[in-house]
Amino acid sequence: MSDSRFDITGKRVLITGASSGFGAHFARVLAENGADLVLAARRVDKLRETAEAVRAQGRDAVVVPMDVSDPASVEKAFAEMPALDVVVNNAGITREGALDTLDEDDWNAVIDTNLNGVWAVSKFAIQQWRRDGRPGNIINIASILGLRVGALLAPYTASKAAVVQLTKSIALDYARHGIRCNAICPGYVETDINRDFFQGPHGEKLIKRIPFRRLGRIDELVGPLLLLASDASSYISGAAIPVDGAHLCNSL
Repeated sequence: MSDSRFDITGKRVLITGASSGFGAHFARVLAENGADLVLAARRVDKLRETAEAVRAQGRDAVVVPMDVSDPASVEKAFAEMPALDVVVNNAGITREGALDTLDEDDWNAVIDTNLNGVWAVSKFAIQQWRRDGRPGNIINIASILGLRVGALLAPYTASKAAVVQLTKSIALDYARHGIRCNAICPGYVETDINRDFFQGPHGEKLIKRIPFRRLGRIDELVGPLLLLASDASSYISGAAIPVDGAHLCNSL
């Protein structure tokens, strides 16, 4: 018999950055497990593809244009969407390069998307839940680079470290309102975007530093996602869960 505490049937989940990558995959998995979706991103055409995949699972999907780096866009999207149970702050970008050569636009783009976007989406979700007198649940997609550091990724590591601390602040400040907030911190996970890099000499060298001696698979993020989205995690808030093949445990 399945444990009903892990059941997410009928929960409505907002996913930002749902047009591709982790976000599109999370949408499909949550739909397979009974959730209804609100899909948000800038690329509405790609969102519609994700929405069709969700509806093919027999679940509802609402498509909402949203640029998380623009608080006005986030506010407008929330005004148009139905009531939520769970928010997955997934939208994120990166820029690589030495700090002294990184231009202001690149720095701001990463911070505006990865940190300010999480703040804006969380803000309007919390306002909705408090207005309606309902509990809420925020899941932030952070990174192990928010807990340790990687070379030539200063804006990304800074933004993800801030997301981890923001997660804890939200958990503390809104616990009395029945609002939970946790973070998933993926390690290096194989995707279409990074596959060629990890098949090259620099990527192979990095993989050897992972204790599991392999990259993560996107499906290996599903367990923590379903745990945090369900009532099985009802007493978990403020946690940052690494999913990294013990990479953070590597010796210095």
